[in-house]
Amino acid sequence: MGKKKIAIVLSGCGVYDGTEIHEAVMTMLAVVKHGAECEFFAPDMMQHHVINHLTGKEMNEKRNVLIESARIARGKVKPLSEFNANEVDALIFPGGFGAAKNLSTFAFDGANCKVIPDVEKAIKSMVFAQKPIGALCIAPTILAKIIGDNVELTVGSSEKPILAVNQMGAKHRKVTDHSTVIVDSRYKIVSAPCYMLDADIAQISLAANAVIFTIMEMIK
Repeated sequence: MGKKKIAIVLSGCGVYDGTEIHEAVMTMLAVVKHGAECEFFAPDMMQHHVINHLTGKEMNEKRNVLIESARIARGKVKPLSEFNANEVDALIFPGGFGAAKNLSTFAFDGANCKVIPDVEKAIKSMVFAQKPIGALCIAPTILAKIIGDNVELTVGSSEKPILAVNQMGAKHRKVTDHSTVIVDSRYKIVSAPCYMLDADIAQISLAANAVIFTIMEMIK
């Protein structure tokens, strides 16, 4: 049998307006260390805005989410519209504000957020296929919105996002350390808080590895 294929959905490049790079890279490393291979996807759309990561201020320019995601994927990224659940074994969403600004509007609308159609389609197709989905940091809010139905997940310990997750019909589980993941066995959802807690890159590696280890056990 060939290697298991883990799809990673990126949302740009950089914590404030795209994918959290540490979370993406540590996830990639964990996938490879566990003997699987990564496939990258990102929506072909303009990102909500561009943030100067040195100053934290918005910049007067426009960037494409797919093109920016190619920086992390070293060019090997496909439009999310081409995602096919039959061709992968699991799906992962790293965090970063791109998940809450580009993949969804959670950063602006909270529990009333919308999720872009390609993300919704990918999640629903994986749920239908009974294949695992991993979500890090703020990304579990997307699963809360799409799945609801008391799906168990975590966004750490901050009260405002916890409240929003519960309002969207999910069941939040508070987590205060980086080696703990929350598993919903019904939907095969695995989540970890990552930078929703104070963390360094070593702790992000622990969390990403725990998510991938759990998912690899599911798809043996």
